Amino acid sequence: MSKFIAEFKEFAVRGNMLDMAIGMIVGGAFTALVNSIVTNIATPLIGIFFGIDLKNIEIVLPRLWGNISEPNILTLGVFLDSLISFIIIALVVFLFVKGINRFRKKQEDSVPEAPPTPTQEELLLAEIRDILKEMKIER
Repeated sequence: MSKFIAEFKEFAVRGNMLDMAIGMIVGGAFTALVNSIVTNIATPLIGIFFGIDLKNIEIVLPRLWGNISEPNILTLGVFLDSLISFIIIALVVFLFVKGINRFRKKQEDSVPEAPPTPTQEELLLAEIRDILKEMKIER
């Protein structure tokens, strides 16, 4: 059991795990911010342009049987609100990943490549060149 706890400690304090936890917290805060912007700013502005309150778009479904006290309602406005939030969050995540990938590509491009290993012929020619230099014979 102590080996399991030690492995879990190592996993939990590893840098990637902490980065992921911080990312999830920041992501949750960002989602709340986007939802607030959509609900309190974007949806009312869209409603002004179309002359409708998007939050109140509902379809009351007919009752097929029985005496149900609560009507069945499709709240399309709430769905549109969530859809707009999703599109904004997906766009921001896409742009973030695209930026990270561009940064990684620049880093990979800036790393110098190792020179290719010389072939057997090139090694022999280099050896002959060195022998000729020692003998002081001009090429």
